[in-house]
Formats: sequence, C-alpha cells, structure tokens
Amino acid sequence: MLRLKSIYPFQPTFFGLTDEYTENVYEQFFILKYHGGWSFIEAYSLPIKLREWFVNRLAKQLKDEKEYMDSEMRRAKSKSK
Repeated sequence: MLRLKSIYPFQPTFFGLTDEYTENVYEQFFILKYHGGWSFIEAYSLPIKLREWFVNRLAKQLKDEKEYMDSEMRRAKSKSK
C-alpha cells in the first residue's frame, strides 16, 4: 500500500482547536444543559466569556447549595441526639 506524505507541514491543530479545548467546550455545554436547563443552541450561541461566566456562576451556586444542605444535615443530626 502506498502512503502519501502530507502536503501540509504544520500540525493539525495549527488551523483548529486542540482536542483538550474542544472537550472543555463540550463539558461547558453539558453542564449548562444538564444543570441549567439550557438548550444546546442557547449555550452554543453565547459569547465565550459569557458562557464561561454562566458555567462558573452555576458551579458556585451548586457548591453553595451543597454547603447549605450539609450544614442543615449536621444541624438535624445534632438535634436528634
């Protein structure tokens, strides 16, 4: 089998995004869709900085809610003793 040498001397990522960056963007879409109820098109259409802000704000909200629930569970356990 004859293998042709690529006529492009640059790495494939030269003209595009790295796999790691693309994976990160898809993770953001998933988070907004799964936890925020956004549609794919809504998340995709957001400017990058605004999308990142929403993802970070959602992460903060979920963390705050978890901390509140944990404190309430500890409080409930201490009352039941």
